[in-house]
Parts: sequence; C-alpha cells; structure tokens
Amino acid sequence: MTAPISKADWERQRREATDVMPQLVGSVGLPKVLLPYQARTVGLLDTVSTKVLFVEKSRRIGLTWALAAYAVLRAARAKSARGMDAMYISYSQEMTREFVDACAMWARAFNIAASAIEDGLFEEGDDDGDKSIQTFRIRFASGYQIKALSSAPRGLRGKEGVIIIDEAAFVDSLGELIKAAMAFLIWGGQVIVCSTHDGADNPFNENIQDILGGRLPYEHLHIDLDEALTDGLYERICLVGGTEWSPADEAQWRQDLIDFYGDGADEELFCIPSLSSGAWLPAPLIEARMTATAPVLRLELPGDYLHMSDLQQKALMAPFLEELEEVLGPLDMDLRYAAGFDFARVADLSVMPVLAIEQNLKRTEAFSIEMRNVPGDEQKLVVGMVLEKLRERLLGAAFDATGMGWTVAEDMGRKFGLREAEDGSGLIWAIKFTEDWYRINMPPLKTAFEDDMIAIGADEDHLSDMRSVKLVRGIPRVPAIRTNEKGEAKDKKGKKRHGDYAIGLALAHFAARMRWVEYGYRAASSGLRHQRAEGRMRDTPNKEDALGRRNAFDGPLGARLRGSV
Repeated sequence: MTAPISKADWERQRREATDVMPQLVGSVGLPKVLLPYQARTVGLLDTVSTKVLFVEKSRRIGLTWALAAYAVLRAARAKSARGMDAMYISYSQEMTREFVDACAMWARAFNIAASAIEDGLFEEGDDDGDKSIQTFRIRFASGYQIKALSSAPRGLRGKEGVIIIDEAAFVDSLGELIKAAMAFLIWGGQVIVCSTHDGADNPFNENIQDILGGRLPYEHLHIDLDEALTDGLYERICLVGGTEWSPADEAQWRQDLIDFYGDGADEELFCIPSLSSGAWLPAPLIEARMTATAPVLRLELPGDYLHMSDLQQKALMAPFLEELEEVLGPLDMDLRYAAGFDFARVADLSVMPVLAIEQNLKRTEAFSIEMRNVPGDEQKLVVGMVLEKLRERLLGAAFDATGMGWTVAEDMGRKFGLREAEDGSGLIWAIKFTEDWYRINMPPLKTAFEDDMIAIGADEDHLSDMRSVKLVRGIPRVPAIRTNEKGEAKDKKGKKRHGDYAIGLALAHFAARMRWVEYGYRAASSGLRHQRAEGRMRDTPNKEDALGRRNAFDGPLGARLRGSV
C-alpha cells in the first residue's frame, strides 16, 4: 500500500506550513479546545439547515469527542434555544461508554463555565455534577438527556431528538436503522451518521455515493488522516502527552501508523472503501443508455504529417473539417451545451464528447470527436470550431489539463475565459486529475446512468471505454491497462484505447453541472432611462445621453457581459 503522500513530502509540507507558528501563538495564544475539523463539524451541525449529516472519516481523529461536545450543547439547552434529547448508537458497549464518558467530561466543563451566570446544568448533584451522571445516561436541568441506545432499529421507535450513529459501517442492519432514524426529522430532530469505511458495498458507502451523486440531499464531510494532521491532530497529541512537536516526528508518526495498518491503511486512514477491481458500470446499464443519435467524428493523421507541405496538410484536414461543419450546422441552439476534452497526442486518443442539456435536465450526447496522432495546433483548431459554434449556448467545457493537455486548455481559456471556481466567470475549466476529483465527480455520472438522466451514442469502442472504469482503491477511475480498438486483439499492432471516452464523458458531465454566473453589469445612462419612462425612446443613440459622459477608451455599453445561471 502506498499512501497518497510520502513521508518525506509530508515532513516538508508540514515544516513549511508551520514556519509561522511562533507568531501565531504569540497573537492567538493556546490552541482552541476543538481542532478546526472538529469545530467545522460542530458548527455545521449547529446550523438550522443541517438536518442529516454523513461523515466519512479516518480512525482515531477525535471526532466522537467533538460529537460528545455537540450532544451536551443540545441537551443542556432550553427548548426555546433548540434544546432536545441526544441519543448515541454504536456497534459496541465499549464505544458507547467512551462516548458517555466524553459527554460527562464536557458537561462538567460547561457546568463550571456557566456556574457564575446561572444554576448548574444538572438536575442535582455536587459542584461537578457527578451524582447525576449515570452510565449510558446523563440528565440535565433543561429536562433533556443524553442516552445511549442499542443498535436495534426498534430502539428508535417513539423517540425524538438528535441521533448519532457512530462507526455506522459496522452496525448491524444499518439500512433499517437509518430508515428508523429519519423519523426524528418530523419533529425537528437531526440525524448524524459517521464512520470509517467497511467496504464499498456497505450501506454506509452506498449512502455516501448517493449524496455525492446528488441523489440524497444530505450534508457530507470527508476527514481523512492527512486532513486531520494538517488541522493539528498530532500537535494536539503532543500537547496532551507533554512532548515537543516537530515536522520530522509527525512525519514518522504518520508513517508508523500507515505501516501498522498495512493494506488496510487506505480504508482505515484515508477514507477509501475497499473493493475488488470489478467494473464500475455494468454493460447492460451502459447499453441501455446508448439511445442518442450521436455521430462519432474520427480523425487520424499519418505519422509523417508534420513533414508534409501546408497544402498536403490542409488537404488531409479538409474532409474532417467539412464533416464537422455538417454536424455543427443543424444543432438546436435553443438547448444549452457542455463539453469535455480528454487530451492525448501519441499513445492514446483525444476525445471530446458534447452534451446537450434537455428541458428536463437530461444530458443527451449531441456528437463526439476522436483524434489520434493529431498535432496540438490541429486539435486546437477543431476544438475552437466547436466552442465558437456553441459559445452562445455553452454552459462550460472541462479540459484535461494534465501534462500537454494544459496547452490546449490554456489557449481555449485565453479565447473563452478560464474558470477556476464554481462562481468563476470563464467557460473553460482546466482539470488536473486527482483522487479527490474522481471521488467527488464520478458518482454524479453513475447516478445519471442509473436514473436514466443521460443518453449517449451507440458505439462499440465507447462501450469498451465505459466498461474499463474500475474501482481502484475504492475510487472509480481508468486503470493503467490499455485495450484494443474494436476487437483487434489478434493484431499486435492494434490501436490501443485507454478509457479515453469515459474520461471525456466524465469531464463533459462535470461541465454540464456548472452554474452560470453574472460577472459584469453596466447600467444604461440615466438619460436613456428617462426617455424610456416618458415613452420617447429613439432608434439612434443620443451623444448627450451616452458618449458625452463616457471615457473615450471605455468599451461599448454592455461590453464584457455574458448571461449565466
């Protein structure tokens, strides 16, 4: 097993990130009680809008401790302050006792903090409230309590409040338990499900994938070991243990932990559910969605293309460009479009699927382009023709910006605008593939296939590409192995494919989920508004209304505007 970041890289990153710590300690003081990722979790839960939260996490990062603080805060409040019972479920009595002990610790701490303002938080007891703290139950003066329940779904019947299901992937009958827990929402309750992973086929991971795919409207957090370490987990361990922290010690501690878990480190520490390398999408499902009339335009140039004269090169390109014009011409420009572009130059294909967004939001493939052994300038010419045709109705285009792909993305970005954030203004999103990108953006594509919200063209190579997507370390992606085109296995020189269409389609589907934004607005002059109000608008502009009040170097009214959602 290889961790996402090596020991040496982690030491270097953490050393650089903590160079400013002396100044920060001097200005801020001792670390806050909750680490940033713990505080984010509690803060998210304490918002009115969070009804259901799923958290996939690393082991032993102290999230249960933070949830105990939240449980105390909710149970200790009056009803008018959104107080309610808090219930905890896990798969073992030891974990349940640990949670209740943590709640007791927080309750005592909060009680001491509040003693100068009001009566203690408990119904009865000494200054520390110890007499009212019972095993598996804590009562508060608010009338609410923290209770530990069995993991049997029937144990939730007739109850209301906040329910915390900890290490949910290891709880028996999790699906039934979650179903029973959702009844808490009827009376304003809250459902919190957190766990490390226990296989990709576990109901916990199935819910996570449904959330990422947009099928379930729940909140979601992802906290792996590296995220916790970046937020100060090991520094807190050193503080509690009375030892001095250093980047080298942290890197060694991290590596020891990875070595200890061995092959299970991906799942236990980095939130990657384990699974055999089966196909991500079954062939019958893919074929069932191959209902679109989507032509595939294929361009392959000879190996000596660059040694030919300009006239010869143009002669080779002309038939393809003419075919492309014929496909672009009749496109329905009342629809919106999105495109993806997976770049390759030598070994693999460059693929550009174009999706039309129907009125019911179904993504239907309009056409796709495949280019093999095509130089960069010619690829830019082809891609530019497509984007220029669609720009008035283009929602966005996502480009593979890994390696040489960045040059195409950059040139298209210069012309159509680069986009770097969800609320950005450009049309071109340059994607540098990471495990996180696949983890977050492949589930929505799978959901579209399962919910019949995507239609693609029927093509044997494209079917093969889609089937080549496997779960690698629990994340859907294309493995390193290449396949032959159209059953050319007998030909040792058969043209190879590397899931190119699957990646292009994932990029196009990502682009189809972009939001349009307004990034510029320039109001008409007051004179024009007055004329409109008086009903005397003229066909020709009045210099007094506009030109006389504007700098000579300003662009025309309405410049730099592009509509967005």
